[in-house]
Parts: sequence; structure tokens; C-alpha cells
Amino acid sequence: MSEVKPGNTVLASSISKKFLKEVDERIQSMVSIKPNGPLLVAFLANDDHAAEMYATWTGRTCESLGVRYELRKIDDKDFLEEAILSANEDDEVDGILVYYPVFGNAQDQYVQQVVSREKDVEGMNHVYYQNLYHNIRYLDNNQDLKSILPCTPLAVVKIMEYLKVYNTLLPEGNRLYGKKCVVVNRSEIVGRPLAALLANDGATVYSVDINNIQKFSRGESLKFAKHHVEDLGDYSEELLQECCQDADVIITGVPSESYKFPTSFIKDGAVCINFSSHKNFDDSVKTKAALYVPSTGKVTVAMLLRNMLRLIENRRKMAGN
Repeated sequence: MSEVKPGNTVLASSISKKFLKEVDERIQSMVSIKPNGPLLVAFLANDDHAAEMYATWTGRTCESLGVRYELRKIDDKDFLEEAILSANEDDEVDGILVYYPVFGNAQDQYVQQVVSREKDVEGMNHVYYQNLYHNIRYLDNNQDLKSILPCTPLAVVKIMEYLKVYNTLLPEGNRLYGKKCVVVNRSEIVGRPLAALLANDGATVYSVDINNIQKFSRGESLKFAKHHVEDLGDYSEELLQECCQDADVIITGVPSESYKFPTSFIKDGAVCINFSSHKNFDDSVKTKAALYVPSTGKVTVAMLLRNMLRLIENRRKMAGN
């Protein structure tokens, strides 16, 4: 990566190129078993603008790489489960994703578990989530089958690796040791798993939501094998500012057009990353942050396709091919 100056904006489209090249090469290597290209089926059962935008990006990226992409729009949400089960049983389908929110409540968590684990490109199956939280990186004892990570949290991790936040001189799994991160979002889809991933990699992570602030870490000198969670207290601007004063990385994902992270809370030279479809930082972020990534969508799409290829490889290994 070329040298960057303080206040530099780094676009997801630039970061994604490396991963899309890797995906393209792997697809080409599968021509003998997937002559028509892998098939990704996506279900859209809402009218959410962000979901539609994500669907458009995914479709265009798939087309450019020779991946078959079918967007199946479901007008009646009550038929979504049946449609997913049908795709689960279809041997032609290599990957399945659902654009959330669908029902906008706990029923969405049920829908996530309807998707077959072997086709879950979003990495939301309970086995994948359990592995993530327990810092288990493989599905088998021989460590042949890699576990799948949720797309957006994985995208943020890969962005941080690209920006050299991860220290490659440290052993893999400890490369965020000594780093402090703030994650403003604790959704079950992105915020909480992201905080767990970063903490499992050695960081001290302050997880922020509207109710309280929690600290995720592996303890002093990384004494634990997986992260532990400590409640720091009810949310307040004062507590948030305290957590941010020496934070190396600030990551936002607030689904609100009006929300803006306070620029004054950002440490000079910090890295700022926004995964919300809304702009959580205003332009003044560039006066404090050394590196600013305004969106993660295109890297998320690359991770989704990367996950699909990993699922195909895992199925082949399990079948002994």
C-alpha cells in the first residue's frame, strides 16, 4: 500500500480490489466443477433502501466475476421460509443470503437459522456464531474446514488489516494486542460479533449502544483464550468520551441519518471506519483521523463471495473430492 497522509479517505472500492482478484482467481480454478460459475441466491423480502442498494452492488459484482446471481423478491414475508427451504434442497444453489431486516424483530434470528449451514454465506448460523464468540476458527479437529465469519464484521477486520492496524509481527490471533477500539453499535448482526472478533484478536474493545457501554477483552496480557465482557455503566457522553480518549480505532454503525459521532472525541491520528448505510461522521473527521473509511459495503460483498467459495471448498472436502 502506498504511503498515506493524515486525514486521508480510503474507499472500500479500493480495498476490495485485492479480495475480488482473489475471488476471481478461485472461481477460475473451479471451472472444471462449476463450468457455469457458482450460483448465489439472494432473498429480498423488504423495501429497505439500504438492502436494495446492497443487492444491486452484489449483483453487479457477481456479474463481473462470472458468479450467477439470482435475486428472488418475496412479496409476502410469510412465504420466505418456504422459499429458503427450497433453495437449501437445490443442489444447484451454492450460497444463500437474506437481506435484513425482514420482520424487524426476533423472528429475523429464526430466519437466519433456516438457511442451511452449508450454504450460509453470511455466516449467521448458530454454529458459526458460537465458534466466533468462543474464538474457535475451524469446524473440525483436523483444522481442514474453516469456520465462516459474518460478512460485515469480517469486512471491518480485513479493512483494518489493509490499513495496517493489525501488527503482523505478532502471532496470528494476537495481532491487535495493545490496540484500543470503540464500536458504536451492538446489534447481533454486526456490532456484537465485531467487538468479539476484535477482542479475540487481542484488542480492548469498548462496545457502545444506547443503553450502556461494555468492555470486551481477553484480560490483562491476553490471559484468556477468548474474550470476556465487563459492563462499564449506563451510556453517557462523558463515559463515551473517556473510552475514546486513547482509542486507536473508532468504528460506527448507527442506522440513523441524524447521528454524527462527535469529532472532538477522536484522538489525533486515529482510524475511523463507518459501516452504517448512513454517514455517521461529518467531514470534520478528516481533521482528527489519520485514515477514514466512510463505508464498507463493497468489501462486505467481497467477503460474502469469499465465504461462498469457502463453503464450496468445505463441502468438497467433506465429500472427499
